[in-house]
Amino acid sequence: MPMHPEPMNAPATASKATSRKPTTVLPPAAASAELSARPVRRKFTAQEKLRILAETDRVTQSGGVGAILRREGIYSSMLTEWRKLRDAGAIGALVAVKRGPKIAAPNPLAGELASLKREVARLTQRLACAETVIDIKKK
Repeated sequence: MPMHPEPMNAPATASKATSRKPTTVLPPAAASAELSARPVRRKFTAQEKLRILAETDRVTQSGGVGAILRREGIYSSMLTEWRKLRDAGAIGALVAVKRGPKIAAPNPLAGELASLKREVARLTQRLACAETVIDIKKK
């Protein structure tokens, strides 16, 4: 069905005139120069972890550990995990590990395997040619 616009000289009802006003949408504010497009995961070196652990171990006053955690921007669970690693003697485990899939060490026999596969392919092709020649001679 075609839509018929209202006549221009038709009186506007009071409910239409006062019920809504057009909303204006403001453009997004310019991004702050301090913020990056994508947040970066913080990585603590082993020295930083040990420094924070030593500092929290020296705290004697109430609320001191919480103040250190807020200042450093870390959670108490991270502190607990670092303490467990330190107490287990795994100082090397305090080093930040790269996330994501690990790259496997190259196999020393991979080059030899590739050359053998090429040789098998070449010999298979020669065999196919020889079989066709034999089939032709039989006929």
